[in-house]
Amino acid sequence: MTTTVTAQRDGAFADAGRDDTSLRRFLHGLPGVDHVGVERRAATLATRSIKKESKLHALDMAISMIDLTTLEGADTPGKVRSLCAQARRPDPDHADVPTVAAVCVYPDLAGVAVEALQGSGVAVAAVATAFPSGRSSRAVKLADTALAVEAGASEIDMVIDRGAFLTGRYGAVYDEIVAVKEACGSAHLKVILETGELGGYDDVRRASWLALLAGADVIKTSTGKVSPAATLPVVQVMLQAVRDWHRATGEHRGVKAAGGIRTAKDAIRHLVAVNEVAGPAWLTPQLFRFGASALLGDLLRQRRTQLEGHYTDRDRIGGA
Repeated sequence: MTTTVTAQRDGAFADAGRDDTSLRRFLHGLPGVDHVGVERRAATLATRSIKKESKLHALDMAISMIDLTTLEGADTPGKVRSLCAQARRPDPDHADVPTVAAVCVYPDLAGVAVEALQGSGVAVAAVATAFPSGRSSRAVKLADTALAVEAGASEIDMVIDRGAFLTGRYGAVYDEIVAVKEACGSAHLKVILETGELGGYDDVRRASWLALLAGADVIKTSTGKVSPAATLPVVQVMLQAVRDWHRATGEHRGVKAAGGIRTAKDAIRHLVAVNEVAGPAWLTPQLFRFGASALLGDLLRQRRTQLEGHYTDRDRIGGA
């Protein structure tokens, strides 16, 4: 794939975003995904095991990559503060557990999270652009983004207009990402593809490249509101995209797997895929994230099992 992308770079990269025709030419010129091959490789990667002495390191790495998330209509400032306290000190009985990467909330609660996390090193991410549907005007989406940035969010998770993408209006999707990226200022932009609503792996690859062309710092699988969400084959296709982007441009971009990853075993499978598909350079919170609310609890339980030699029940770690 890299050879094809490099060969097209001077033409399609230069024209990207100017019109639907040039984008369509580039995106549909990408090699098709080998559906059988990607699923077979994902199944193989899922069977890989790590040595016992490496498991504690893998669990800590996964914890450090979590965007601890609450995105419910019933969210309150108190709930966000409680989540931030957990983000700062995931396991109250073990001070050596790393902090999570970020806390992800709605824009109107970003200021609460910023205040609660001050000095912790934990980032504040806010969803924007009419999350989770993405169905609103450009003006409303930009205002949504501005609200989060002004409140102090250092990361913005936007959703693409899937309707525009699926009808081939790639220029509209590109222009919107570019506009949101500009509205982010210094905040990092994660672009949610909502892969469960795309037509298949080929569309996942095209949407990944479209977001990267438009300036996404991170491409993200899903909102967590649609099923299927972060499957291992889909994440593998997205990892291929950022790997090949790096080979073509020299720039590192990240991937966020969000939705449906609930166990330590699932998280470690994804870390194996990151290492094998993209490479060890991506095994950092800057370049790989988990969007999760339930995952942290199982990671902490498995971590205690490694340290104490027996499984720890849910209540002992505060119901995380």
